[in-house]
Amino acid sequence: MYAAYFGLTERPFSLAPDPRYLYLSDAHREALAHLLYGIGEGGSFVQLTGEVGTGKTTVCRALLEQLPPDVDVAMIFNPRLTSIELLAAVCDELRVPYPPGTTSLKVLVDALSQALLDAHARGRRTVLIIDEAQNLSARVLEEVRLLTNLETTTQKLLQVVLIGQPELADLLSRRNLRQLSQRVTARYHLRPFSEAESQRYVQHRMEVAGQRQAIFTRQGVRAAHRLSRGIPRLLNTICDRALLGAYATGQTRVKEAVVRRAAREVLGARRSWRWVAATAAAVLLVLVGSTIALVATGGLRSLGAWAFSRVEKAGPSPETPAPAPTVDERRAPEPTLAATLDDPSLTADRASAFVNLYALWGLDARGVDADRGCELGRAARLRCLTRSGTWTVLRRLNLPAILELATPDGRKHHVVLARLDGDRATIEIGPRRVTLPATEVERFWDGPFVMIWKSPVSGPVPLQPGMLGRDVVWLRQRLGALDGQPITAMANQTYDEELRRRVAVFQQGEALVPDGIAGEETLVRLAATAPGASGPSLTRERP
Repeated sequence: MYAAYFGLTERPFSLAPDPRYLYLSDAHREALAHLLYGIGEGGSFVQLTGEVGTGKTTVCRALLEQLPPDVDVAMIFNPRLTSIELLAAVCDELRVPYPPGTTSLKVLVDALSQALLDAHARGRRTVLIIDEAQNLSARVLEEVRLLTNLETTTQKLLQVVLIGQPELADLLSRRNLRQLSQRVTARYHLRPFSEAESQRYVQHRMEVAGQRQAIFTRQGVRAAHRLSRGIPRLLNTICDRALLGAYATGQTRVKEAVVRRAAREVLGARRSWRWVAATAAAVLLVLVGSTIALVATGGLRSLGAWAFSRVEKAGPSPETPAPAPTVDERRAPEPTLAATLDDPSLTADRASAFVNLYALWGLDARGVDADRGCELGRAARLRCLTRSGTWTVLRRLNLPAILELATPDGRKHHVVLARLDGDRATIEIGPRRVTLPATEVERFWDGPFVMIWKSPVSGPVPLQPGMLGRDVVWLRQRLGALDGQPITAMANQTYDEELRRRVAVFQQGEALVPDGIAGEETLVRLAATAPGASGPSLTRERP
Protein backbone atom coordinates (compact mmCIF):
# COMPACT_ATOMS: atom_id res chain seq x y z
CA MET A 1 0.00 0.00 0.00
CA TYR A 2 2.99 2.36 0.44
CA ALA A 3 4.79 1.43 -2.80
CA ALA A 4 3.43 4.19 -5.07
CA TYR A 5 3.84 6.78 -2.31
CA PHE A 6 7.60 6.18 -2.17
CA GLY A 7 8.01 5.70 -5.93
CA LEU A 8 8.45 1.93 -5.66
CA THR A 9 7.18 -0.70 -8.07
CA GLU A 10 6.80 -3.31 -5.29
CA ARG A 11 7.55 -3.95 -1.63
CA PRO A 12 11.35 -4.01 -1.37
CA PHE A 13 11.60 -5.93 1.91
CA SER A 14 9.48 -8.97 1.20
CA LEU A 15 10.83 -12.20 2.70
CA ALA A 16 10.05 -14.14 -0.48
CA PRO A 17 13.23 -15.66 -1.99
CA ASP A 18 13.29 -13.46 -5.11
CA PRO A 19 16.67 -13.83 -6.89
CA ARG A 20 16.47 -10.21 -8.14
CA TYR A 21 17.09 -9.04 -4.59
CA LEU A 22 20.15 -11.22 -4.04
CA TYR A 23 22.74 -9.27 -2.06
CA LEU A 24 26.01 -10.90 -1.08
CA SER A 25 27.89 -9.13 1.68
CA ASP A 26 31.59 -9.76 2.24
CA ALA A 27 30.65 -12.47 4.73
CA HIS A 28 28.26 -14.10 2.27
CA ARG A 29 30.91 -14.07 -0.45
CA GLU A 30 33.45 -15.58 1.89
CA ALA A 31 30.98 -18.29 2.93
CA LEU A 32 30.25 -19.04 -0.72
CA ALA A 33 33.97 -19.25 -1.48
CA HIS A 34 34.40 -21.80 1.35
CA LEU A 35 31.57 -23.94 -0.02
CA LEU A 36 32.93 -23.85 -3.57
CA TYR A 37 36.43 -24.63 -2.31
CA GLY A 38 35.22 -27.59 -0.26
CA ILE A 39 33.28 -29.02 -3.19
CA GLY A 40 36.08 -28.33 -5.65
CA GLU A 41 38.61 -30.11 -3.48
CA GLY A 42 36.54 -33.30 -3.66
CA GLY A 43 36.17 -33.71 0.11
CA SER A 44 33.37 -35.59 1.82
CA PHE A 45 31.67 -32.83 3.85
CA VAL A 46 31.39 -29.04 3.81
CA GLN A 47 29.79 -27.21 6.76
CA LEU A 48 28.04 -23.81 6.86
CA THR A 49 26.53 -22.49 10.09
CA GLY A 50 24.87 -19.23 11.06
CA GLU A 51 22.22 -17.78 13.32
CA VAL A 52 18.57 -17.79 12.25
CA GLY A 53 17.96 -15.23 9.49
CA THR A 54 21.62 -14.48 8.65
CA GLY A 55 21.25 -15.61 5.02
CA LYS A 56 22.36 -19.24 4.89
CA THR A 57 19.65 -20.03 2.35
CA THR A 58 20.80 -17.04 0.28
CA VAL A 59 24.33 -18.46 0.17
CA CYS A 60 22.92 -21.87 -0.76
CA ARG A 61 21.01 -20.39 -3.72
CA ALA A 62 24.14 -18.59 -4.87
CA LEU A 63 26.04 -21.87 -4.60
CA LEU A 64 23.51 -23.65 -6.82
CA GLU A 65 23.90 -20.95 -9.48
CA GLN A 66 27.69 -21.31 -9.52
CA LEU A 67 27.99 -25.09 -9.59
CA PRO A 68 29.31 -26.45 -12.90
CA PRO A 69 26.77 -28.01 -15.31
CA ASP A 70 28.24 -31.49 -14.75
CA VAL A 71 27.09 -31.52 -11.10
CA ASP A 72 23.86 -33.24 -10.04
CA VAL A 73 22.34 -31.80 -6.85
CA ALA A 74 19.97 -33.33 -4.31
CA MET A 75 18.40 -30.76 -1.93
CA ILE A 76 16.91 -31.84 1.40
CA PHE A 77 15.04 -29.02 3.15
CA ASN A 78 13.46 -31.07 5.92
CA PRO A 79 15.99 -33.35 7.63
CA ARG A 80 13.64 -34.53 10.39
CA LEU A 81 13.60 -37.91 8.71
CA THR A 82 14.52 -41.47 9.52
CA SER A 83 17.46 -43.05 7.72
CA ILE A 84 15.09 -44.79 5.30
CA GLU A 85 13.11 -41.59 4.63
CA LEU A 86 16.26 -39.56 4.05
CA LEU A 87 17.72 -42.07 1.59
CA ALA A 88 14.37 -42.30 -0.21
CA ALA A 89 14.26 -38.49 -0.43
CA VAL A 90 17.79 -38.41 -1.86
CA CYS A 91 16.81 -41.04 -4.43
CA ASP A 92 13.74 -38.99 -5.35
CA GLU A 93 15.84 -35.84 -5.78
CA LEU A 94 18.36 -37.64 -7.99
CA ARG A 95 15.59 -39.51 -9.84
CA VAL A 96 16.94 -42.89 -8.78
CA PRO A 97 14.24 -45.59 -9.09
CA TYR A 98 13.61 -47.92 -6.15
CA PRO A 99 10.80 -50.32 -5.16
CA PRO A 100 7.86 -48.17 -3.93
CA GLY A 101 7.13 -48.49 -0.23
CA THR A 102 10.37 -50.29 0.53
CA THR A 103 11.53 -50.27 4.15
CA SER A 104 14.89 -51.86 3.39
CA LEU A 105 17.88 -49.63 3.99
CA LYS A 106 20.03 -51.98 1.91
CA VAL A 107 17.76 -51.71 -1.12
CA LEU A 108 17.94 -47.91 -1.04
CA VAL A 109 21.71 -47.83 -0.47
CA ASP A 110 22.29 -50.30 -3.31
CA ALA A 111 20.10 -48.27 -5.70
CA LEU A 112 21.82 -45.03 -4.77
CA SER A 113 25.30 -46.56 -4.96
CA GLN A 114 24.69 -47.89 -8.46
CA ALA A 115 23.33 -44.51 -9.57
CA LEU A 116 26.42 -42.73 -8.22
CA LEU A 117 28.69 -45.14 -10.04
CA ASP A 118 26.73 -44.64 -13.27
CA ALA A 119 26.92 -40.86 -12.87
CA HIS A 120 30.68 -41.04 -12.34
CA ALA A 121 31.04 -43.18 -15.47
CA ARG A 122 29.24 -40.43 -17.42
CA GLY A 123 31.63 -37.80 -16.07
CA ARG A 124 29.15 -36.30 -13.61
CA ARG A 125 29.55 -35.40 -9.93
CA THR A 126 26.88 -35.57 -7.25
CA VAL A 127 26.36 -33.17 -4.35
CA LEU A 128 23.87 -33.61 -1.50
CA ILE A 129 22.84 -30.37 0.27
CA ILE A 130 21.02 -30.72 3.60
CA ASP A 131 19.45 -27.56 5.03
CA GLU A 132 18.56 -27.24 8.74
CA ALA A 133 21.09 -30.02 9.31
CA GLN A 134 21.16 -29.37 13.07
CA ASN A 135 17.92 -31.38 13.16
CA LEU A 136 19.59 -34.55 11.87
CA SER A 137 19.86 -37.38 14.37
CA ALA A 138 23.24 -38.95 15.06
CA ARG A 139 22.02 -42.20 13.49
CA VAL A 140 21.00 -40.51 10.25
CA LEU A 141 24.27 -38.57 10.13
CA GLU A 142 26.14 -41.85 10.40
CA GLU A 143 24.19 -43.24 7.44
CA VAL A 144 25.09 -40.14 5.44
CA ARG A 145 28.75 -40.61 6.38
CA LEU A 146 28.68 -44.19 5.18
CA LEU A 147 27.33 -43.01 1.81
CA THR A 148 30.46 -40.90 1.37
CA ASN A 149 32.58 -44.05 1.62
CA LEU A 150 31.78 -44.63 -2.05
CA GLU A 151 34.83 -43.40 -3.91
CA THR A 152 37.25 -44.02 -6.72
CA THR A 153 41.01 -43.83 -6.38
CA THR A 154 40.89 -40.08 -7.02
CA GLN A 155 37.57 -38.70 -5.74
CA LYS A 156 34.43 -39.21 -3.68
CA LEU A 157 31.28 -40.18 -5.56
CA LEU A 158 29.09 -38.14 -3.19
CA GLN A 159 29.87 -34.83 -1.52
CA VAL A 160 27.67 -33.48 1.26
CA VAL A 161 27.02 -29.85 2.23
CA LEU A 162 25.58 -29.46 5.75
CA ILE A 163 23.85 -26.12 6.40
CA GLY A 164 22.44 -25.31 9.81
CA GLN A 165 22.24 -23.19 12.92
CA PRO A 166 25.17 -23.02 15.39
CA GLU A 167 23.84 -26.14 17.08
CA LEU A 168 25.13 -28.06 14.05
CA ALA A 169 28.72 -27.37 15.10
CA ASP A 170 27.89 -28.61 18.59
CA LEU A 171 26.32 -31.73 17.13
CA LEU A 172 29.37 -32.57 15.01
CA SER A 173 31.69 -32.05 17.96
CA ARG A 174 30.22 -35.08 19.75
CA ARG A 175 32.62 -37.93 20.28
CA ASN A 176 30.37 -40.46 18.55
CA LEU A 177 30.46 -38.33 15.38
CA ARG A 178 34.20 -37.67 15.33
CA GLN A 179 34.62 -39.81 12.19
CA LEU A 180 32.26 -37.52 10.30
CA SER A 181 33.77 -34.36 11.79
CA GLN A 182 37.23 -35.39 10.59
CA ARG A 183 35.90 -35.53 7.02
CA VAL A 184 34.74 -31.90 6.97
CA THR A 185 37.13 -30.17 4.58
CA ALA A 186 35.70 -26.64 4.84
CA ARG A 187 33.85 -24.89 7.66
CA TYR A 188 32.39 -21.39 7.81
CA HIS A 189 30.21 -19.56 10.33
CA LEU A 190 28.15 -16.79 8.71
CA ARG A 191 28.18 -13.59 10.72
CA PRO A 192 25.46 -10.87 10.63
CA PHE A 193 25.86 -7.66 8.60
CA SER A 194 28.17 -4.89 9.71
CA GLU A 195 26.58 -1.45 9.86
CA ALA A 196 28.10 -0.50 6.49
CA GLU A 197 26.74 -3.71 4.96
CA SER A 198 23.28 -2.97 6.36
CA GLN A 199 23.40 0.50 4.74
CA ARG A 200 24.33 -1.02 1.36
CA TYR A 201 21.77 -3.81 1.74
CA VAL A 202 18.85 -1.46 2.41
CA GLN A 203 19.77 0.80 -0.50
CA HIS A 204 20.26 -2.22 -2.81
CA ARG A 205 16.75 -3.52 -2.14
CA MET A 206 15.22 -0.07 -2.55
CA GLU A 207 16.94 0.34 -5.92
CA VAL A 208 15.77 -3.07 -7.15
CA ALA A 209 12.22 -2.00 -6.22
CA GLY A 210 12.61 1.10 -8.39
CA GLN A 211 13.74 3.90 -6.04
CA ARG A 212 17.31 5.18 -6.32
CA GLN A 213 16.81 8.11 -3.95
CA ALA A 214 17.71 7.59 -0.29
CA ILE A 215 14.32 7.16 1.42
CA PHE A 216 15.89 5.85 4.65
CA THR A 217 18.08 8.36 6.46
CA ARG A 218 21.53 7.16 7.53
CA GLN A 219 20.45 7.42 11.17
CA GLY A 220 17.33 5.40 10.33
CA VAL A 221 19.32 2.54 8.82
CA ARG A 222 21.79 2.73 11.70
CA ALA A 223 18.90 2.22 14.12
CA ALA A 224 17.49 -0.62 12.01
CA HIS A 225 20.92 -2.28 11.99
CA ARG A 226 21.32 -1.97 15.74
CA LEU A 227 17.80 -3.20 16.54
CA SER A 228 18.03 -6.12 14.10
CA ARG A 229 21.58 -6.96 15.26
CA GLY A 230 22.54 -7.03 11.57
CA ILE A 231 20.38 -10.09 10.87
CA PRO A 232 18.99 -9.70 7.31
CA ARG A 233 15.60 -11.27 8.01
CA LEU A 234 14.94 -8.96 10.97
CA LEU A 235 16.28 -6.02 9.00
CA ASN A 236 13.74 -6.77 6.26
CA THR A 237 10.87 -6.97 8.72
CA ILE A 238 11.77 -3.74 10.51
CA CYS A 239 12.32 -1.76 7.29
CA ASP A 240 9.04 -2.98 5.79
CA ARG A 241 7.09 -1.83 8.84
CA ALA A 242 9.04 1.44 8.98
CA LEU A 243 8.02 2.28 5.40
CA LEU A 244 4.40 1.64 6.34
CA GLY A 245 4.75 3.83 9.43
CA ALA A 246 6.31 6.67 7.47
CA TYR A 247 3.52 6.43 4.91
CA ALA A 248 0.87 6.45 7.66
CA THR A 249 2.27 9.69 9.08
CA GLY A 250 2.82 11.43 5.73
CA GLN A 251 6.63 11.50 5.97
CA THR A 252 8.76 11.33 2.82
CA ARG A 253 11.87 10.01 4.62
CA VAL A 254 12.17 7.11 7.04
CA LYS A 255 13.87 8.55 10.11
CA GLU A 256 15.29 7.00 13.24
CA ALA A 257 12.17 7.61 15.35
CA VAL A 258 9.96 5.80 12.82
CA VAL A 259 12.37 2.87 12.68
CA ARG A 260 12.41 2.59 16.48
CA ARG A 261 8.62 2.47 16.61
CA ALA A 262 8.55 -0.10 13.82
CA ALA A 263 11.05 -2.28 15.66
CA ARG A 264 9.02 -2.13 18.86
CA GLU A 265 5.99 -3.31 16.90
CA VAL A 266 7.52 -6.17 14.92
CA LEU A 267 9.81 -7.40 17.70
CA GLY A 268 6.93 -7.49 20.17
CA ALA A 269 8.54 -5.37 22.86
CA ARG A 270 6.98 -2.29 24.50
CA ARG A 271 4.17 -1.96 21.97
CA SER A 272 3.04 1.58 21.32
CA TRP A 273 -0.75 1.80 21.13
CA ARG A 274 -0.48 5.12 19.31
CA TRP A 275 1.75 3.60 16.60
CA VAL A 276 -0.67 0.73 16.08
CA ALA A 277 -3.66 3.09 16.01
CA ALA A 278 -2.11 5.41 13.45
CA THR A 279 -1.01 2.59 11.19
CA ALA A 280 -4.44 0.99 11.42
CA ALA A 281 -6.07 4.33 10.59
CA ALA A 282 -3.91 4.71 7.49
CA VAL A 283 -4.67 1.17 6.35
CA LEU A 284 -8.40 1.75 6.81
CA LEU A 285 -8.26 4.96 4.85
CA VAL A 286 -6.37 3.30 2.00
CA LEU A 287 -8.97 0.54 1.81
CA VAL A 288 -11.78 3.08 1.74
CA GLY A 289 -9.94 5.13 -0.84
CA SER A 290 -9.52 2.14 -3.13
CA THR A 291 -13.28 1.83 -3.41
CA ILE A 292 -14.15 5.53 -3.63
CA ALA A 293 -12.53 6.81 -6.79
CA LEU A 294 -13.51 10.43 -6.08
CA VAL A 295 -11.19 10.65 -3.08
CA ALA A 296 -7.68 11.67 -4.16
CA THR A 297 -4.59 9.84 -2.99
CA GLY A 298 -3.12 13.02 -1.55
CA GLY A 299 -6.25 13.51 0.54
CA LEU A 300 -5.93 10.05 1.99
CA ARG A 301 -2.33 10.69 2.98
CA SER A 302 -3.35 13.93 4.63
CA LEU A 303 -6.11 12.20 6.55
CA GLY A 304 -3.71 9.45 7.62
CA ALA A 305 -1.19 12.00 8.86
CA TRP A 306 -3.99 13.96 10.58
CA ALA A 307 -5.20 10.81 12.35
CA PHE A 308 -1.70 10.04 13.57
CA SER A 309 -1.05 13.60 14.73
CA ARG A 310 -4.35 13.67 16.63
CA VAL A 311 -3.50 10.44 18.40
CA GLU A 312 0.03 11.68 19.18
CA LYS A 313 -1.14 15.00 20.58
CA ALA A 314 -4.30 14.02 22.38
CA GLY A 315 -3.70 10.51 23.63
CA PRO A 316 -6.48 8.82 25.61
CA SER A 317 -8.79 11.20 27.47
CA PRO A 318 -10.30 9.56 30.55
CA GLU A 319 -12.28 12.72 31.40
CA THR A 320 -14.35 12.58 28.22
CA PRO A 321 -16.82 9.69 28.18
CA ALA A 322 -16.61 7.68 24.99
CA PRO A 323 -19.76 7.20 22.92
CA ALA A 324 -21.49 3.85 23.23
CA PRO A 325 -19.96 1.34 20.83
CA THR A 326 -21.94 0.13 17.86
CA VAL A 327 -22.43 -3.55 17.10
CA ASP A 328 -19.50 -3.49 14.67
CA GLU A 329 -17.26 -1.76 17.22
CA ARG A 330 -17.99 -4.44 19.84
CA ARG A 331 -16.53 -7.11 17.55
CA ALA A 332 -12.98 -7.88 18.66
CA PRO A 333 -10.40 -7.37 15.92
CA GLU A 334 -8.81 -10.47 14.48
CA PRO A 335 -5.43 -11.16 16.12
CA THR A 336 -2.32 -10.77 14.05
CA LEU A 337 -0.39 -13.84 12.94
CA ALA A 338 2.39 -12.97 15.39
CA ALA A 339 -0.11 -12.88 18.27
CA THR A 340 -1.70 -16.14 17.12
CA LEU A 341 1.66 -17.90 16.98
CA ASP A 342 2.40 -16.63 20.49
CA ASP A 343 -0.86 -18.07 21.86
CA PRO A 344 0.26 -20.74 24.38
CA SER A 345 -3.01 -22.65 23.94
CA LEU A 346 -2.15 -23.46 20.30
CA THR A 347 0.26 -26.15 19.18
CA ALA A 348 2.17 -25.27 16.03
CA ASP A 349 4.65 -28.14 15.86
CA ARG A 350 5.24 -30.41 12.87
CA ALA A 351 3.12 -33.27 14.27
CA SER A 352 0.02 -31.10 14.72
CA ALA A 353 0.52 -29.66 11.22
CA PHE A 354 0.52 -33.17 9.73
CA VAL A 355 -2.71 -33.91 11.63
CA ASN A 356 -4.36 -30.88 10.00
CA LEU A 357 -2.92 -31.60 6.56
CA TYR A 358 -4.01 -35.24 6.53
CA ALA A 359 -7.46 -34.21 7.80
CA LEU A 360 -7.90 -32.25 4.55
CA TRP A 361 -7.33 -35.58 2.77
CA GLY A 362 -9.80 -37.40 5.03
CA LEU A 363 -7.18 -39.28 7.07
CA ASP A 364 -6.71 -39.35 10.83
CA ALA A 365 -3.06 -38.67 11.72
CA ARG A 366 -3.49 -38.14 15.45
CA GLY A 367 -0.76 -39.80 17.44
CA VAL A 368 1.58 -40.12 14.47
CA ASP A 369 5.20 -39.23 15.14
CA ALA A 370 6.24 -36.08 13.26
CA ASP A 371 9.30 -37.81 11.84
CA ARG A 372 7.07 -40.45 10.26
CA GLY A 373 4.42 -38.07 8.96
CA CYS A 374 5.15 -38.84 5.33
CA GLU A 375 4.72 -42.58 5.85
CA LEU A 376 1.10 -42.47 7.01
CA GLY A 377 -0.44 -41.94 3.58
CA ARG A 378 1.57 -44.52 1.64
CA ALA A 379 -1.19 -47.11 1.80
CA ALA A 380 -3.50 -44.58 0.11
CA ARG A 381 -0.77 -43.76 -2.47
CA LEU A 382 -0.18 -40.38 -0.86
CA ARG A 383 3.34 -39.01 -1.04
CA CYS A 384 5.15 -36.02 0.41
CA LEU A 385 6.58 -33.28 -1.78
CA THR A 386 9.19 -31.23 0.10
CA ARG A 387 10.35 -28.08 -1.63
CA SER A 388 11.20 -24.42 -1.12
CA GLY A 389 9.45 -21.81 -3.24
CA THR A 390 7.14 -18.82 -3.45
CA TRP A 391 3.40 -18.15 -3.59
CA THR A 392 3.65 -18.65 -7.35
CA VAL A 393 4.95 -22.19 -6.85
CA LEU A 394 2.21 -22.98 -4.33
CA ARG A 395 -0.51 -21.67 -6.66
CA ARG A 396 0.90 -23.70 -9.54
CA LEU A 397 0.89 -26.95 -7.54
CA ASN A 398 -2.53 -26.02 -6.06
CA LEU A 399 -2.39 -28.28 -3.00
CA PRO A 400 -2.55 -27.49 0.74
CA ALA A 401 0.87 -27.39 2.33
CA ILE A 402 2.68 -27.25 5.64
CA LEU A 403 4.60 -23.97 5.86
CA GLU A 404 7.54 -23.58 8.20
CA LEU A 405 7.38 -20.13 9.79
CA ALA A 406 10.20 -18.53 11.77
CA THR A 407 9.43 -15.73 14.24
CA PRO A 408 12.06 -13.07 15.07
CA ASP A 409 12.95 -14.87 18.32
CA GLY A 410 14.17 -17.86 16.30
CA ARG A 411 11.28 -20.21 17.07
CA LYS A 412 9.91 -22.45 14.32
CA HIS A 413 6.17 -22.90 13.80
CA HIS A 414 4.48 -25.31 11.41
CA VAL A 415 1.09 -24.26 10.03
CA VAL A 416 -1.09 -25.56 7.23
CA LEU A 417 -1.91 -23.35 4.27
CA ALA A 418 -5.43 -24.59 3.53
CA ARG A 419 -6.65 -21.95 1.07
CA LEU A 420 -5.13 -19.25 -1.11
CA ASP A 421 -7.65 -16.82 -2.60
CA GLY A 422 -5.99 -13.93 -4.38
CA ASP A 423 -3.91 -12.14 -1.76
CA ARG A 424 -5.69 -13.81 1.19
CA ALA A 425 -4.32 -16.93 2.84
CA THR A 426 -6.24 -19.27 5.12
CA ILE A 427 -4.01 -21.12 7.55
CA GLU A 428 -4.68 -23.73 10.23
CA ILE A 429 -2.78 -23.65 13.52
CA GLY A 430 -3.88 -26.52 15.70
CA PRO A 431 -7.69 -26.28 15.93
CA ARG A 432 -7.79 -22.65 14.83
CA ARG A 433 -8.35 -21.50 11.24
CA VAL A 434 -7.60 -17.87 10.36
CA THR A 435 -7.69 -15.90 7.10
CA LEU A 436 -5.30 -13.00 6.69
CA PRO A 437 -3.25 -11.21 4.01
CA ALA A 438 -0.65 -13.42 2.41
CA THR A 439 1.88 -10.66 2.99
CA GLU A 440 1.49 -11.14 6.75
CA VAL A 441 2.36 -14.83 6.41
CA GLU A 442 5.25 -13.91 4.14
CA ARG A 443 6.91 -11.98 6.97
CA PHE A 444 7.62 -15.27 8.72
CA TRP A 445 7.92 -17.66 5.77
CA ASP A 446 11.17 -18.04 3.88
CA GLY A 447 10.03 -20.65 1.36
CA PRO A 448 10.12 -24.20 2.87
CA PHE A 449 6.94 -26.25 2.48
CA VAL A 450 5.69 -29.84 2.51
CA MET A 451 2.74 -30.96 0.40
CA ILE A 452 0.85 -34.25 0.28
CA TRP A 453 -0.18 -35.42 -3.18
CA LYS A 454 -1.85 -38.52 -4.52
CA SER A 455 0.35 -40.34 -6.99
CA PRO A 456 -1.47 -41.40 -10.16
CA VAL A 457 1.13 -44.13 -10.76
CA SER A 458 1.92 -47.25 -8.77
CA GLY A 459 5.60 -47.66 -9.59
CA PRO A 460 8.72 -45.63 -8.87
CA VAL A 461 8.93 -41.93 -9.59
CA PRO A 462 10.13 -40.25 -11.76
CA LEU A 463 8.93 -41.75 -15.03
CA GLN A 464 11.70 -41.30 -17.57
CA PRO A 465 12.85 -42.43 -21.01
CA GLY A 466 13.54 -46.14 -21.29
CA MET A 467 10.92 -47.23 -18.74
CA LEU A 468 8.15 -49.72 -19.59
CA GLY A 469 4.78 -50.62 -18.11
CA ARG A 470 1.33 -49.47 -17.07
CA ASP A 471 2.53 -46.20 -15.56
CA VAL A 472 3.98 -45.19 -18.92
CA VAL A 473 0.64 -46.07 -20.52
CA TRP A 474 -1.17 -43.80 -18.00
CA LEU A 475 1.23 -40.95 -18.76
CA ARG A 476 0.72 -41.33 -22.50
CA GLN A 477 -3.07 -41.51 -22.16
CA ARG A 478 -3.24 -38.47 -19.85
CA LEU A 479 -1.21 -36.34 -22.24
CA GLY A 480 -3.31 -37.62 -25.11
CA ALA A 481 -6.51 -36.64 -23.32
CA LEU A 482 -5.14 -33.12 -22.77
CA ASP A 483 -4.40 -32.93 -26.50
CA GLY A 484 -7.93 -34.11 -27.33
CA GLN A 485 -6.85 -37.53 -28.58
CA PRO A 486 -9.04 -40.61 -28.03
CA ILE A 487 -7.86 -42.93 -25.25
CA THR A 488 -6.99 -46.40 -26.49
CA ALA A 489 -6.37 -49.47 -24.35
CA MET A 490 -3.43 -50.57 -26.53
CA ALA A 491 -1.23 -47.56 -25.93
CA ASN A 492 2.53 -47.86 -26.33
CA GLN A 493 4.08 -49.00 -23.04
CA THR A 494 7.54 -47.62 -23.80
CA TYR A 495 8.77 -44.21 -22.61
CA ASP A 496 10.27 -43.25 -25.96
CA GLU A 497 11.64 -40.01 -27.39
CA GLU A 498 8.23 -38.97 -28.73
CA LEU A 499 6.72 -39.23 -25.22
CA ARG A 500 9.66 -37.32 -23.75
CA ARG A 501 8.98 -34.42 -26.13
CA ARG A 502 5.27 -34.40 -25.23
CA VAL A 503 6.12 -34.33 -21.50
CA ALA A 504 8.52 -31.42 -22.12
CA VAL A 505 5.79 -29.48 -23.94
CA PHE A 506 3.40 -30.01 -21.01
CA GLN A 507 6.09 -28.95 -18.53
CA GLN A 508 6.80 -25.79 -20.47
CA GLY A 509 3.12 -24.86 -20.39
CA GLU A 510 3.09 -25.39 -16.62
CA ALA A 511 6.24 -23.30 -16.01
CA LEU A 512 8.16 -26.42 -14.97
CA VAL A 513 11.66 -27.39 -16.05
CA PRO A 514 11.05 -28.88 -19.55
CA ASP A 515 13.40 -31.85 -19.16
CA GLY A 516 10.91 -34.43 -20.49
CA ILE A 517 11.09 -36.47 -17.26
CA ALA A 518 7.84 -36.92 -15.34
CA GLY A 519 8.93 -36.18 -11.79
CA GLU A 520 6.85 -35.34 -8.77
CA GLU A 521 5.83 -31.80 -9.72
CA THR A 522 4.92 -32.87 -13.26
CA LEU A 523 2.81 -35.76 -11.95
CA VAL A 524 1.10 -33.46 -9.43
CA ARG A 525 -0.05 -31.20 -12.24
CA LEU A 526 -1.04 -34.09 -14.52
CA ALA A 527 -3.05 -35.76 -11.73
CA ALA A 528 -4.92 -32.50 -11.12
CA THR A 529 -6.05 -32.41 -14.76
CA ALA A 530 -7.51 -35.94 -14.69
CA PRO A 531 -11.34 -36.19 -14.73
CA GLY A 532 -12.75 -36.72 -11.25
CA ALA A 533 -9.47 -35.75 -9.58
CA SER A 534 -10.08 -35.96 -5.86
CA GLY A 535 -8.44 -34.39 -2.88
CA PRO A 536 -8.21 -30.85 -1.53
CA SER A 537 -6.91 -27.85 -3.44
CA LEU A 538 -5.69 -24.39 -2.51
CA THR A 539 -8.07 -22.62 -4.86
CA ARG A 540 -11.84 -22.94 -5.03
CA GLU A 541 -11.75 -25.06 -8.15
CA ARG A 542 -9.24 -27.38 -9.73
CA PRO A 543 -7.94 -26.40 -13.16
